[in-house]
Amino acid sequence: MRGWVRSVVAGVLALGVAVLAGCGSAAEPASGGEGGGSGEQPAQVSKLEEIKRRGYLIVGVKADVPGFGYLNPETNMYEGYEIDLAKKIAEEIFKVPGQVKFEPVTAKTRIGLLQSGQIDMIIATVTVTEQRKQEVDFSPVYYTDGIQLLVKKDSGITGLKDLDGKTIGVAQGATTRARLEEKAKELGVTPKFAEFPDYPSILAALQAGRVDAFSVDGAILKGYQMQDPSTVILPEKYSEEPYAIATRQGDDDLRDLVAQVITRMQESGELQKLQEKWGLTGQ
Repeated sequence: MRGWVRSVVAGVLALGVAVLAGCGSAAEPASGGEGGGSGEQPAQVSKLEEIKRRGYLIVGVKADVPGFGYLNPETNMYEGYEIDLAKKIAEEIFKVPGQVKFEPVTAKTRIGLLQSGQIDMIIATVTVTEQRKQEVDFSPVYYTDGIQLLVKKDSGITGLKDLDGKTIGVAQGATTRARLEEKAKELGVTPKFAEFPDYPSILAALQAGRVDAFSVDGAILKGYQMQDPSTVILPEKYSEEPYAIATRQGDDDLRDLVAQVITRMQESGELQKLQEKWGLTGQ
């Protein structure tokens, strides 16, 4: 009797081991087999699908550039040409207005925030350059400007040639300094440069006499010149700065949608109307 019980127990244990072994082998991912078997990964969600699932578009914009991207302290609302472009793109995605969130960026922070995925796109006076094309994808150009100088009316400064040994205030991370250094070399002058985190800081430095000129694109300077009637924008432009919307490389569906929206607005004249609305024509 005891021998029979031992035989039954041994058989049950053997069966259990066989079952467990079978379960273990089934859990192993397939390797090398045709079709991939259970080792296949789920398809990656596209950028547009990710945005739609989230329920809103996140756009990096300027908060300190009147006419383009400006956080109005009286209303605590963003306004400007680029803000209207962001709203238009969000409406194209969601088919209803209002599904957009604005994140303030600077020339120094904007590309890093895009590449890290904290924002979906940048609409923040981004100049298209060959170097930046290696980092991000660009839409068709929606505005073209040029670097100019803002100086005190009584400074006696009439152009870059008068700034030899003097200090020009520029924004950190912008292309302004490199452009002006190139032009200054052609003129045989050597200005100094002071870099600031934002535009209001440069205007304050000009007003305090810490810099002799404030330099950025002319349409941006216009908003700051209006804040201080004792300043003047000098007429000469030292570059051509084409602005475009930047998206992360690999987000092809979002890039293509943005391109379609900008192209359609260009062809319909809507871009021109928005520029007129925000006083950006005739620069």
